[in-house]
Amino acid sequence: MSLVESQNGIHHAPILNGVANAAPAVDDLATRVRAVADVAAKHAAAVDRAARFPDEAIRAAKEHRLLGILVPTKLGGEGATISDVADVCYVLGRACGSTALIYAMHQMMVACVIKHGVTSAWHQNFLRRLVAEQLLVASSTTEGQGGGDLRKSACAVQQDGSAIALTKSATVVSYGAQADALVTTARRSPDAAASDQVLVAFRKGDYRLDHVGGWDTLGMRGTCSAGFDFEGTGKIEQVMPEAYQTIHAHTGMPVAHLAWSAVWAGVAASAVDRARSFVRGAARNSNGQMPPGAAHLTRATASLRTMRAVINAALARYEAAGDDNRILESLDFQTSMNLLKVTASELAIATVNSALQAAGLAGYRNDGEFSVTRNLRDAMSSSVMINNDRILANAASASLLVEVPAALSH
Repeated sequence: MSLVESQNGIHHAPILNGVANAAPAVDDLATRVRAVADVAAKHAAAVDRAARFPDEAIRAAKEHRLLGILVPTKLGGEGATISDVADVCYVLGRACGSTALIYAMHQMMVACVIKHGVTSAWHQNFLRRLVAEQLLVASSTTEGQGGGDLRKSACAVQQDGSAIALTKSATVVSYGAQADALVTTARRSPDAAASDQVLVAFRKGDYRLDHVGGWDTLGMRGTCSAGFDFEGTGKIEQVMPEAYQTIHAHTGMPVAHLAWSAVWAGVAASAVDRARSFVRGAARNSNGQMPPGAAHLTRATASLRTMRAVINAALARYEAAGDDNRILESLDFQTSMNLLKVTASELAIATVNSALQAAGLAGYRNDGEFSVTRNLRDAMSSSVMINNDRILANAASASLLVEVPAALSH
């Protein structure tokens, strides 16, 4: 799979490591995604204006059965790849950034359950139900005391025999009120260290959310990433068997950064489309003479191509790694996947900003067919919703351990 420029949706390159991708109904998937994108685009402006959940688009995603495509076929899913998910995120991102980001966050958690919980009977049944009922899964990894540090938890799983209980102050839970299930981090037990975390899955009937904060932001307004006090109860088997440290390194972080980057690429591609249409129209109206914004369009197009190439290379690297723990846990791999997020977010902002300059006042307006203001506001979220400074600071510490290659070919 690869991110593509086509207005018509997903183009597939179904060869991975020399083996044909066996995911079923590839063409049907593309058709379904286009149908959902059409719905998302129709309501995107209203979603943004009211900072409301994109009900219509997510309902369409459920109707077209997009929420369970990653789930293995033996559990009722389609056995899609992360590249498939990235393509869906890209197409949806061209239509509505909030819808695409919600889809990306959902699939990030689904990927974690598939990769690290599928040996558990409870999580197998959870995945079967997810496919059958098209459950929308939210995540809760941010806490009041930990801020944006996903690798530390203040809350802890309380166990009493086979029963568990969890109380958490969750400062940000994207689409928490609208989700059908929630997967959350917590300390393994009350006496565990803050970094000794587990991942726990709760179905909607297992928990209660009390609203404690709103979501009136510059961009990505439809993600409804409000704050909540969380109280959940369940059984010990709902705790995923692997440590969150492993889940985060092998799946959570890389899949999140790949899917998010694809969303931002879609948002940027939409802005470039609008700028290109404006420049073409201006050239026609001036007897073929290129308008001043043409140079900015060239820059926007080049930035978008670079962004897509960076994401595609990262997708290929992640899928080639497979289940090789040595690769997945290597410093070089972890650093590259972390820096993908930083690079993609910076390129997205630069691309949309160039598109704005290309379209001029027509792009700057909030109305009209050439407006890119929503694209710019959504793109700006990419560097702050998970802060680039924190990622760069952590990467800086790791980079002290890595030697710079002496030759270009190394």
